[in-house]
Amino acid sequence: MQTDGELRGRLAEMVAEATDGAVEAADVLAGETRLADLGVTSLGYLRLIDAVEAEFGIELDMTSADSLDELVDYLRLHA
Repeated sequence: MQTDGELRGRLAEMVAEATDGAVEAADVLAGETRLADLGVTSLGYLRLIDAVEAEFGIELDMTSADSLDELVDYLRLHA
């Protein structure tokens, strides 16, 4: 498993990819802001969930993807 820093970086990249660059990885990493407040749309959430599930082999729901920290915590518990 990756370190927390590596995992945070990868997930931030995945958010940027899921939003087609509308939300930048640096913005995700900058704080504990909710992803929706950064501009992640419902479509972006769905893409992010699909990508996380495919890469990490877990089942994820939207309530587990509210912020970067929540995603990291969820993966630590379930991956």
